[in-house]
Amino acid sequence: MTMTTVTTTAEEREAILSAVREFAEGELAPFAAERDEKHLFPRESLNRGGELGLGGIYVREDFGGAGLSRSDTVAIFEELAKGDPAVAAYISIHNMVVWMIDTYGDDTQRETWLPQLTAMQEFGGYCLTEPGVGSDAANVATSAVREGDDYVLTGMKQFISGAGEAAVYVVMARTGEPGARGISAFLVPGDAEGLSFGPLEKKMGWHAQPTRQVIFDGVRVPASAMLGDEGRGFAIAMSALNGGRLNIAACSLGGAEWALDKAVRYVHERVAFGEPLAEKQAILFAIADMRTELHAARLMVRDGAQAVDEQAPDATMRCAMAKRFATDAGFDVANRALQLHGGYGYLQDYGIERVVRDLRVHQILEGTNEIMRLIVGREMLRPAGSSSMRSAS
Repeated sequence: MTMTTVTTTAEEREAILSAVREFAEGELAPFAAERDEKHLFPRESLNRGGELGLGGIYVREDFGGAGLSRSDTVAIFEELAKGDPAVAAYISIHNMVVWMIDTYGDDTQRETWLPQLTAMQEFGGYCLTEPGVGSDAANVATSAVREGDDYVLTGMKQFISGAGEAAVYVVMARTGEPGARGISAFLVPGDAEGLSFGPLEKKMGWHAQPTRQVIFDGVRVPASAMLGDEGRGFAIAMSALNGGRLNIAACSLGGAEWALDKAVRYVHERVAFGEPLAEKQAILFAIADMRTELHAARLMVRDGAQAVDEQAPDATMRCAMAKRFATDAGFDVANRALQLHGGYGYLQDYGIERVVRDLRVHQILEGTNEIMRLIVGREMLRPAGSSSMRSAS
């Protein structure tokens, strides 16, 4: 589906980013350490983010979306992640769900769900991954069996961000034959009978957002809860991932940029062997490499966003390249920033170790970086004259 986006001027874009920056500095950064330590989900701060339009950044305006381009969106997520990468990443997942409903939902589904989701008074969850399936996403086992005017869903989803907090879940379930063509998408309310959640996962990072199994024990939804056409669920899920990968890449940039800024300040202040660390050539080289890698990654993320905005035929490959490169670079830069802090970088008080932990999972979710290489390699080795990749929605 072709989506109409708002074209922003340079002045409008800067005003938007200034407001986002103020939100990140006021609502996210001051509480990031506490939320990480106490595993607090920032519902009230997210509500206030919804007032800024952060609940539907790239969805249509008729039900509260901001309608912005993906190029504007990645800049927004970079700013959010400077405040707290874990919360920024959850806002990305929420936006991915809202975009799916906006893009593939009928008028009733959009009217039912979008106003509360775009305002971030309620939240969305994305249910694709299953235990034992992982990257083989087309091998979904959760079933949706037609019974009269309803579908009955049975199965389990794994690693679901926001599980237990979301008002609606976009669920991929099997309605037909094995493989991708037998998967359909459903909108399942968070209070549906038979829906339950596993215990909170004990994670390395992302402590500010809950991650749980989502369990469907004969969950009955009306046939009208199907999102899009029957058998199109896998295609819907994959189309959402282009934007999701760019958002997560941008979150890696923002978190790493914050860590690099901390490292630059630290090496100016820290004196070793009679002179500031900033005077030592090895430190200069390290900082230069970190800045260079982040700049290259930012250009790749912008390129992927432009490809999605233009619906370029190679958009999926360009998004995959950007996601792989930026999440690897982001983690590496944050990890080196920790190293430059020495033992202090390992202490929670400095915040660097939290960002390192939060950015590590970006190399895994929205398709592992090994899968990103697979996407790029297959496209490069595609026989001449064959059809190119499906363009992004």
